[in-house]
Amino acid sequence: MSGGALLLRIVAIVFPVFALIGVGWLYGRFRKPDMAVANQLNMDLFVPALVFSALAAKSFAIADHAMLALAGSAVILGSGLIGWPIARLAGIAPKTLVPPMMFKNSGNMGIPLIVLTFGEAALPAAVVLFLVENLLHFSLGAWMLDHRVRLLGLLRNPVMAAGLAGVAVSLGEIPLWPPALTAIRMLGDVSIPLLLFSLGVRLAQSAFHVWGAGLVGALATPASGLVVALACRPLLDTGQEAAILLLFGALPPAVLNYMFAERYRQEPDKVASIVMTGNVAALAVVSAVLAVILGG
Repeated sequence: MSGGALLLRIVAIVFPVFALIGVGWLYGRFRKPDMAVANQLNMDLFVPALVFSALAAKSFAIADHAMLALAGSAVILGSGLIGWPIARLAGIAPKTLVPPMMFKNSGNMGIPLIVLTFGEAALPAAVVLFLVENLLHFSLGAWMLDHRVRLLGLLRNPVMAAGLAGVAVSLGEIPLWPPALTAIRMLGDVSIPLLLFSLGVRLAQSAFHVWGAGLVGALATPASGLVVALACRPLLDTGQEAAILLLFGALPPAVLNYMFAERYRQEPDKVASIVMTGNVAALAVVSAVLAVILGG
């Protein structure tokens, strides 16, 4: 692939993602909408529909993605191990820096990026990484901020419930009425554009202060993820899965980190700066990683 063709391919992948984020940012900047109801609908209905339809599809076999799930877990946990000494050296509380380094934007940004890069056939792999990230975030991530968190609360999370139901349908080879599956897919199709738009609105409402923590997080999050992803590549069966894992490792911090920091009162201003700076820097970081993936 020539340099010009590679550049056009990267632009074609990242433009729709960042364009929708930009629309959300502009709308959020000038209209300041309350996205609480839309976000609640997305996490309670649209994202679970996306997860269920991807996992329950006939083309999905969970055993085919077991190593990817394991490698994704290693990226998350390994980033945490790397993040702990970085936080100490930077003079940032580990509970402030480490969770954003671990828990990446696998929903708002990860799913659309993976699908745009590798096609619709890669959606199940993207969903698997999204589920792994959410499982660890709502369990280990919450426990890191508050040791009194009850892990049984995971079962009440609609995304996790939809994931378990989708896996059960896949493993049990349970036939689904095609019109019903089509309706579920249509609900799921709402989720990705709304996730991106909502991310833009959230970024518009965050402040660019506490620059030190933000810059450290923006650099350390993709760097640690890429280091662990490269180390895990030999575990994966296909080159596409290795490339998907590399893209997953390069993702910025999830916006959910900011919500957790607010809930548990863990320096939310610094976490907001880490999340916002990391997501802005992701345009350059993701483009560079895509250049390596597509050029190789």
